[in-house]
Amino acid sequence: MPADLSELHDELRAVARDLLGKAAPGGLIDWRSAAGSGWLGLEAPEALDGAGATFAEVAVVLQEMGRAAACGPYLGTAVLGAGALGLLEPGPGRDALLRRIASGDAVVAVALPGEHERAGAAPFRIEPAPGGPRLHGRAEFVPDASEAGRLLLPARDAAGALVLADVEAGTAGLAVDARPVLDATRRFGHVTADGVEVAAASVRRFGADPEAAVRRLSERAAVAVACDSLGLSEAMLEATVAYAGVREQFGRPIGSFQAVKHACADMLVQVSVARRLVSAAVRELAHAGLDDPGTAAAVSMAKAYACGAAVDIVGKAMQLHGGMGYTWESGVHVYLKRAALNRSLFGSPAAHRGLLAERYRRPPDGGRPWRADGPLSTM
Repeated sequence: MPADLSELHDELRAVARDLLGKAAPGGLIDWRSAAGSGWLGLEAPEALDGAGATFAEVAVVLQEMGRAAACGPYLGTAVLGAGALGLLEPGPGRDALLRRIASGDAVVAVALPGEHERAGAAPFRIEPAPGGPRLHGRAEFVPDASEAGRLLLPARDAAGALVLADVEAGTAGLAVDARPVLDATRRFGHVTADGVEVAAASVRRFGADPEAAVRRLSERAAVAVACDSLGLSEAMLEATVAYAGVREQFGRPIGSFQAVKHACADMLVQVSVARRLVSAAVRELAHAGLDDPGTAAAVSMAKAYACGAAVDIVGKAMQLHGGMGYTWESGVHVYLKRAALNRSLFGSPAAHRGLLAERYRRPPDGGRPWRADGPLSTM
């Protein structure tokens, strides 16, 4: 990473850690402070009151949110909402919503195709009707939908084109039902559209290949969760090492026992591997084009490993904290529930390993078997 960007990331990380560290694990984000710090408009153009940055800077904030187990609509609004708007054709409506997101005045949710839906599927459809086009469809477990004022819904129009319907919450025919989960730091909603009237100006078209654009949104969501899992893994490793240094048994700190040392070393190895994989995926999303064949593999590697490892790491942290780790006061349970949910969000480790296996089995160029740093040797 260039020195100037490294310094920028260090400063962004320090500000985020200071702001998020003021609340207990699982606490709500101060939305106005987040907007004032520029987090909500990192990827918005400077002309729209944003920072003109990339996903690499968003990833820094996501990692710190995972470290603090922070609660708030950042994923739906700044990661998926702003990301979706950035893939659309420019226009007054799109630009106005991006500016509102950057200022903290708009909370947005994006309904992505489910893990088991076929490639190119859209959860909604726009059908012609006597009174004008109507939106139909549904999507389960949409991040931050229950808090959003605007919903961006991928849909097929009457011509079969993939578009994004911009619908205001509370519109007739649109229902958003909260879907509680065990992880209290996340908010989800079940979105149902039953004949929602959509004006032509509310149907937004993608600036490039629509199928690739929706895939990129799914990839952003997966890497965002991987960043979150990396942050919470780091927090649990640090908390465990600190606890092992002060908790005594038989007149000595438990950190001096070989079994505890080995467990902490295993956690460190998992965090280190996850960090490398997540960094590679973030670079791909920040700089690669929509048609880059390496992006999908880097995303699946990061999502599968970082989210799976996070559950193991938090489980070890709870075990090494002893009886204290099982108490409500320790806060470890907050991280365990969040890690377990992250593991299943936007593709389970098994699903992403399946995608990777398919790429090895069927190379994208029809040539030699593929891997992240180039074709595998046939020797």
